[in-house]
Amino acid sequence: MFCRTSIRSMAALVMLMTMAGGAWAHDESKYPDFSGQWIRVGGTQWDPSKPKGLGQQAPLTREYQAIYEANLKDQEEGGQAGTDLRWTCRTSGMPRIMTAVYPIEIIIEPNTTYILSEYVMPRRIYTDGRTRPEIVEPAFAGYSLGKWVDEDGDGRYDVLEVETTHFKGPRDFDVDGLPLHEDNQTVIKERIFLDKANPDLLHDEITTIDHALTRPWTVLKTYRREKNPIWNEYDCNEANNHVAIGKEDYFLSADGYLMPGRKGQQPPDLRYFNQAKK
Repeated sequence: MFCRTSIRSMAALVMLMTMAGGAWAHDESKYPDFSGQWIRVGGTQWDPSKPKGLGQQAPLTREYQAIYEANLKDQEEGGQAGTDLRWTCRTSGMPRIMTAVYPIEIIIEPNTTYILSEYVMPRRIYTDGRTRPEIVEPAFAGYSLGKWVDEDGDGRYDVLEVETTHFKGPRDFDVDGLPLHEDNQTVIKERIFLDKANPDLLHDEITTIDHALTRPWTVLKTYRREKNPIWNEYDCNEANNHVAIGKEDYFLSADGYLMPGRKGQQPPDLRYFNQAKK
């Protein structure tokens, strides 16, 4: 009697945890193997198949093309590209996160897929079938809803489809300051999948819909798998000698003095500092 009661109790407990937790029902065999460390293939420009700068041939509106060209000119003169604030250690946000300046790791859980990096805050892609809440706090990474798809019907998921909205800014595509619209109404759609010929290559087909663009812009990012990774700590603030004052970028010299960031730059306003009398 004791044995039968114990077995029934254990069975009931397992059923309860399966129904309540969800995680207990997670069948890893249904999901693709995204394990390991993923290192980008190509440069840090947004479209890795094209040259940097104007070579990206971004489908920008006339207004945002002018902003972009001003950014490039600012860089040529020693500036930090007006709309690109990564030098201040501000997060890059989406979609730039997926350039993977530093390697990324993808963790698949039953209800959420996490994309982790030493470079930025984690991305959370909710795959539990939820609808988008009526009120979402804007974030640089946005709010991502995902759906796993079995494209070839073999009972195993092949593709993670993601839609990300609800952004705050400023954000941009890459280090050249390739701009996104200041209204932050961006919609980003992704298809993340393993290469059919080489499972140690991961692809992210990213389509950006944004008011700075004349049409949706699709690029393909590729990453190679490192099966025995070494993860390094990265802290953007450590040894960062850039000093942002207002809209200006200054530089801290080795001996601790404020220096101009480019030729002809005016010093900051010192009205609140006590000036030594001459």
